[in-house]
Amino acid sequence: MFNKTKFWKTSKEQDLQDDRISQILAHPIPEHVAIIMDGNGRWAKKRALPRIAGHHEGMKTVKKITKAASKLGIKILTLYAFSTENWKRPKTEVDYLMKLPEQFLGSFLPELIEENVKVSTMGDMDRLPASTRKAVDQAKEKTKNNDGLILNFALNYGSRSEIIDAIKHLSSDVKKGIINEEDIDDDCFSNYLMTESLKDPDLLIRTSGEVRLSNFMLWQLAYTELYFMDILWPDFSEENLLEAIESFQRRSRRYGGLLGEEIQ
Repeated sequence: MFNKTKFWKTSKEQDLQDDRISQILAHPIPEHVAIIMDGNGRWAKKRALPRIAGHHEGMKTVKKITKAASKLGIKILTLYAFSTENWKRPKTEVDYLMKLPEQFLGSFLPELIEENVKVSTMGDMDRLPASTRKAVDQAKEKTKNNDGLILNFALNYGSRSEIIDAIKHLSSDVKKGIINEEDIDDDCFSNYLMTESLKDPDLLIRTSGEVRLSNFMLWQLAYTELYFMDILWPDFSEENLLEAIESFQRRSRRYGGLLGEEIQ
């Protein structure tokens, strides 16, 4: 049973929020929600703060939304934390971003364990600093037996690189006779991606007003419902998550077919 999350303080507002959550839970919840967490730098700039202040505030939002997603019964939450293109940013910013997984997991891991959350990652971990890899590996090890929400971080991740690597591995297996060329289909190819053990996202949320995918899960998002918001990531709230889910529930997912109609 979903425990009502107290988003507001007054009893009247809480009752309204509880009713809203009950209505949402009466309809299918997206099993896999992916989020492009954009706008940390702009949030800081608006407040005349250094960009790293925005990233620090964004980390607090990750904690808040992870808890909300878990309580709503979302099965997978994939967060675009650091892309292969982010290495182009100033060294001081990159260095700080590399420390965020340590800070986040160092302070939040006990709660993740308590809430039955399983930590997962996708991306090229080899280029990450040893201390970052250690923190991530420790979190994955300590939560590996949890069977609640999968919190999947995309770290040093780029979808084009992922697809190219998948093609190389698939081609190699074809040459070795492990896979027959005629057996290659969507499901076969998906097994060579970093998300092989995860279902494709049902809902993608991008904050900050940008309307693009930014090299994120290009194969996996083929039939995902997209939801773009003007709000900057540090300001993203549990209420904004509910808003995105309500939008998802109002849509008809046809996967290229015709809903309720027979194709002639």
